[in-house]
Amino acid sequence: MVVKNNVKGRVFYGLIISLISALVIFFAFAPGIVEKRLNQVVMAANPVTNPGNAIGDIVIREEVKNLHERLRIADLHADSLLWNRDLLERGSRGHVDVPRLLEGNVALQVFTTVTKSPDGLNNERNEAKTRDNITLLAVAQRWPIGAWQSLYARAVHQSDRLSTFIARSRKNITLIKNKADLSRLFEQREKGEKVVGALLGTEGSHALDGDIANVKKLFGHGFRMMSLHHFFDNRLGGSLHGVAKTGLTDFGREVVREIEKLEIMLDLSHSSPQVVEDVLAMTKRPIMVSHTGIKSHCATARNISDRLMKKIAAGGGLIGMGYWSSAACDISPSGLAKSIKAAIGVVGVDHVALGSDFDGAVTTAFDVSKLSKLTQALVDEGLSESAIEKVMGENQIRFFSKYLPE
Repeated sequence: MVVKNNVKGRVFYGLIISLISALVIFFAFAPGIVEKRLNQVVMAANPVTNPGNAIGDIVIREEVKNLHERLRIADLHADSLLWNRDLLERGSRGHVDVPRLLEGNVALQVFTTVTKSPDGLNNERNEAKTRDNITLLAVAQRWPIGAWQSLYARAVHQSDRLSTFIARSRKNITLIKNKADLSRLFEQREKGEKVVGALLGTEGSHALDGDIANVKKLFGHGFRMMSLHHFFDNRLGGSLHGVAKTGLTDFGREVVREIEKLEIMLDLSHSSPQVVEDVLAMTKRPIMVSHTGIKSHCATARNISDRLMKKIAAGGGLIGMGYWSSAACDISPSGLAKSIKAAIGVVGVDHVALGSDFDGAVTTAFDVSKLSKLTQALVDEGLSESAIEKVMGENQIRFFSKYLPE
């Protein structure tokens, strides 16, 4: 009997040790494995749109290197805060961190906070019952328990991570919350200081948890851009990738009014066409689509119509051009340059911007440190130096200079 109990005890403790070991492995390695699979940089073929044809490399000429170093570069969308990496260290996976931003000569990066995302990232249709992948990621990355369930808490956790990075940095990353912060950033850079501005945005208003009071709370945490939707419909209205593709609800209209009142810049990425129409009909301030593509150039479910893009631009808005296949169709530097040129043809050069969607579960042909490849491709595509300056950053900086709070 004693022997049997000892055997049972050893088996029990063996199981406990195995479970603990499995959990340690899960928490230590699983998030990194997932990110490495989702945020790839490829130098081979684009399996979706260009099978069998090598993306290859691009040779950057000396005069283009000099041009790139003179640019004031700004990108409207990166999801880097989602992943369990120290953004102050140069990473071996993903697309963005502070050292690579500095290598790529990026002056200003918008960091967006993802709070809900469906299994499979289906561009066509996602029902409410579709599994939310961020819950599992929050558990695996040991986010605070409150963030396992509350989408608002997930956004705040990611903003807190950015605040921690800024506090730990040697003044080479700074939070941009108003016009004065933006002016100070470029004064520092003109003096030769190696510093990147970070601006916070939400990836959809799922982060409100259905409570309009959270708009003001997120503003208090430093958020200066907000989008209304991601891959799911929500209380505000229909997603571009949702079920009914409906317009703004009464609650959605209240939220838009509150966003405008607080001078938060409004992003309509992932919103249904009817939501775009409804917002344009009620807002006084220009809006943006922070990461997208041009439908006539890349006819995927991810891109809204050229007609709506023109309406957004006519109101003074910005269109951020994405670097992944369902936005650009060809993710090579040359393909991205053609996508940007197509956007200029549709909405005009003053309304086209960069909206990479780096670290947003996308495959790209380069990370942010190699952004000069895009500059070379734009030169090769025949864009003037003035047009390149605008697209790479001056349009974004002008927009922020005008529409950030005082």
